[in-house]
Amino acid sequence: MAELLTIDHVGHRGDGVATSGGQAIYVPYALAGETVEVAEVPGNHPDRRRLLRVAHESAERIAPFCPHFGVCGGCAIQHWNDAPYQAWKRNLVVETLAQAKITAEVAALVDAHGAGRRRITLHARMGTHGVLKVGFAAAGSHDIIPVDRCPILDPALDGALKAAWAIAEPLTAIGKPLDIQVTATGNGLDIDVRGSGPVPTAMITTLSRIAEQQRLARLTRHGELVLLRGAPDVQIGKAKVVLPPGSFLQATVKGEETLAALVREYGGRAKRIADLFCGVGPFALRLAEKAQVTAFDSDAGAITALQKAAQTTPGLKPVKAEARDLFRRPLMPQELRDYDAVVFDPPRQGAQAQATQLAASKVPVVIAVSCNAATFARDAKLLIDGGYRIEGVTPVDQFRHTPHVELVARFAR
Repeated sequence: MAELLTIDHVGHRGDGVATSGGQAIYVPYALAGETVEVAEVPGNHPDRRRLLRVAHESAERIAPFCPHFGVCGGCAIQHWNDAPYQAWKRNLVVETLAQAKITAEVAALVDAHGAGRRRITLHARMGTHGVLKVGFAAAGSHDIIPVDRCPILDPALDGALKAAWAIAEPLTAIGKPLDIQVTATGNGLDIDVRGSGPVPTAMITTLSRIAEQQRLARLTRHGELVLLRGAPDVQIGKAKVVLPPGSFLQATVKGEETLAALVREYGGRAKRIADLFCGVGPFALRLAEKAQVTAFDSDAGAITALQKAAQTTPGLKPVKAEARDLFRRPLMPQELRDYDAVVFDPPRQGAQAQATQLAASKVPVVIAVSCNAATFARDAKLLIDGGYRIEGVTPVDQFRHTPHVELVARFAR
């Protein structure tokens, strides 16, 4: 049964929020001030509704630019003008800090979408009647929406969808769902296929032929090499880093450059820096242009790639890289005593154990990079309670059209 709701505001996930019977109701793709006709969502979702039509539109509503918007689950917001969207996204950080009782100056949102996403994960599944689907997960379900193009991708990913389809087709014989990670590199597309499990030798030969036909830089399966045509490298500052298979990389080139520039700015004149959760070195390799850097990460492949890049790049200060699980073995205060600054950029779950040890240290400057404002606030509270003052927070919009926001913050004693 359809009902009419009036949307009060846009919530943290990008849904319009209305009140009905004293309960908050969430309506995807609706904006504040709109009157919308909605229907119940099947299943046990009493607080969610499906948008049927907009009876009264907001003046801030615009036409989405992608034909898959509203069906594909990749983007939550393409229907909102830039100015209110940017204010909302900055406010996600402001409200989260306020809820944690953290007082901080939050700068204007920095748009870091740039040319678009350079790294995506496509899903391949057999649909009804034995029809293969390759694309992105549907909004609110596990169904796959087949796509032939995606307008938020970096042009360097041209050919990614075609290559994913070509790889998935012979693997349908395995009968397993596949995740196909594609990264744009200096020598072409780097693809890692997950989910296939062991495959016969004949299939490896077939995949090698497809990789050659699609002119991929590299094709791996569960990290194991299938074919290498050229080193899948990326430029990080002065250095070229050859990526380990399936390695993490910031989603956009502009996003990485923006975060790194803020880290360098907040680091000031520090001469000895520790880079924690360093990955392949987006911060460490740039910081090493002016400072000695020690980098730590649990991913041994990323550490090896970082170390090789540092050793083969002229003009860098000494870089030491060490594989270490900072969740289980965080750096202790005595290990931190010789650093002028520490950078930490943990995954979405934050770095509570490491933040606790940083709070007990005497490091003059701590720079936090985060993709989750809630876990950042938790870790920031530990630093503040340990005697640090928060001197600035800059939100960064690398994932435009989604509710995800990143930030860089500076703490000092």
